Amino acid sequence: MFKHLLQLSARFPVLRFAGLALLCTALLWLDRAPRAPESEPARSLWPTALRAAPQAAWVMQQQGRIPMPADTPAAHASSLLAMPSAHPAALLAFWFAGSRESAADVQIAAAQFERATQQWSAARFVVNREDIAEQLGHGVRRLGNPVAWRDAQGRLHLFVVGTGWGGWAAARIVHLRQTRPTQDFAALRFEVQRVLPLSWWWNISSLVRTAPLPLVDGGMVLPAYFELGIKYPLALRFDAAGEFLGLVRISRRTHVLQPTLLMRGEAHWLTLMRDQRPDGKVGVAQTVDGGQTWIDLPDLPLHNPDSSVAALGLTPDLMFLAHNPLPKTRTRLDLSASSDAQNWLKIATPAQGSGLDEYSYPALAWADDSLWLSYTDQRRSIAWQRFSLVAPMR
Repeated sequence: MFKHLLQLSARFPVLRFAGLALLCTALLWLDRAPRAPESEPARSLWPTALRAAPQAAWVMQQQGRIPMPADTPAAHASSLLAMPSAHPAALLAFWFAGSRESAADVQIAAAQFERATQQWSAARFVVNREDIAEQLGHGVRRLGNPVAWRDAQGRLHLFVVGTGWGGWAAARIVHLRQTRPTQDFAALRFEVQRVLPLSWWWNISSLVRTAPLPLVDGGMVLPAYFELGIKYPLALRFDAAGEFLGLVRISRRTHVLQPTLLMRGEAHWLTLMRDQRPDGKVGVAQTVDGGQTWIDLPDLPLHNPDSSVAALGLTPDLMFLAHNPLPKTRTRLDLSASSDAQNWLKIATPAQGSGLDEYSYPALAWADDSLWLSYTDQRRSIAWQRFSLVAPMR
């Protein structure tokens, strides 16, 4: 159908103008989309009561690569989810893996870091496109970018990018939920809830990449972005049961995407963003009313080679950022810390290479008094590192 429409538009120019009109109307709709009710993050939802300066000494305690499912030479876009202290696992990791990115055999893989053994479990696939297509009632050509969240009842949710015809710019966000609560990793299953209704214009070009921001009412804000032609970030609001409440556009700019959220105060949040431009920096926007409205701020003085970043706030004055710091390459991945989200101090270089080496798409989480980092290593595996604070100040 998509190919047929393209052929018609080439033959009849008026259809091209109609398509542009539809696109403009869709973009206007996003600004008029229903806004979610106000809800603020609580200080108690910050991951830790730790008190430390950004320049405190953080030491890499463990590192390695998360086990891959058998016969999967490619992996990308990991997501980390910290688990409660009573759970057998400190955290879960999700990523997509297969023969190559966008291949038909790509599935969503998962593994857990087991507290008893202090090792990662064997990886297993938990979502595939055939099951999603059957539950949705229409075809799904490829999967990517899983993001995990745990709701107020302890159920796990996955938000996965799925496409039909077209590439990533024609993707939709598929919301899946754990079929039944269980601490048995081998029994972890997900079922489709819906494709998130983010646009009436074929509901395409909506993607996720980074972790949600938890809210005091048990709900969360899921960072997302639009990528068809122009790029811009979105904030999606969910209640404590995982029901979608509404969306807000974050930035007025049209070259930023893949937002990651930082909490500075109960109603003061920042988003840091990937810049699509070849000479871009890390973009910034903020809200001071709990996500109801956003304004753009000046870019950070940090290079961004059109690459995803991940941020995590442990306290109002201790934040972390995993990013590629070189202007035109992903051959180095840095971990930086800040007390004000403006001035960032490098505290580690988790990965560094040369030439065509790539270390990208980081994820951050706090679990078991440690800072955890995962990232894509050469598009072939998911690497991880665990950092602990020397002589923590509390």
